[in-house]
Amino acid sequence: MKESLKRIVESARFNTFITVLILINALLVGLETYPEIAENYGSWLLALDIIILAFFALEILAKLFVYRAKFFGNAWNNFDFIIVVGSLILYNSPFISVLRIFRVLRVLRTVSTIPSLRRVVTALFMAIPTITSVILLMSIIFYVYAVIGTFFYADIEPEYFGDLGLSLISLFQIFTLESWASGIFRPVFAAEPWSWLYFISFIVISTFLMINLIVGEIVNNAQKISDEIDKEAAELEGIKEDTSEIEDLRKEVGELKSMIQTLVDRK
Repeated sequence: MKESLKRIVESARFNTFITVLILINALLVGLETYPEIAENYGSWLLALDIIILAFFALEILAKLFVYRAKFFGNAWNNFDFIIVVGSLILYNSPFISVLRIFRVLRVLRTVSTIPSLRRVVTALFMAIPTITSVILLMSIIFYVYAVIGTFFYADIEPEYFGDLGLSLISLFQIFTLESWASGIFRPVFAAEPWSWLYFISFIVISTFLMINLIVGEIVNNAQKISDEIDKEAAELEGIKEDTSEIEDLRKEVGELKSMIQTLVDRK
């Protein structure tokens, strides 16, 4: 029974079924944000939500039965377990807001069921040390440019560079490239023509170079994961080929035995 259940749990059809349920759950949560739909079809939405949660609970129970303690050795399994158990515990509790958070978080289970998404998230987590270093460097750059901006442009645009805090907020707006030219740059540029050096250099360093460093690190980690998967696949293929050769040798040995036995019988 355990082996049969393991084949079901690890099958592509089962994973596809769970993924479809997660997407339906996401659709139901989205529909509940419309007051008219929630008022007219609230009971139906609630019933469907309970059914989907029951399937999720059965999935977790099946995996616990198959993998036992090994189930908790996988971070994605732990994530799924917390989401499902949290939803079950809080379903009839007064903490409606927390329950809604858990219901929305169920949508994130698509990450654990789709391998390509898992690789992307894993690559993102692998890049955290590098991202932390890049953020620290960006913080230093922000601070230096904020001090410079406050010294030079506080009298020209006190709304944006009146003190260090305002300068940091203005630089963050420039960093996001949100209305930075018309809102911040042009009034300063009109009073101080050389200010373009300040703004352009900040954008090139912070927005283009720093973001490319982060993206490049994530891409490199994703490539490493893909290479490891290809290597494992190649090793499995090699094992299959070795197994096939062994089977051929067994057949040949069997044929030789048959031939020898036939010769012995004739004598």
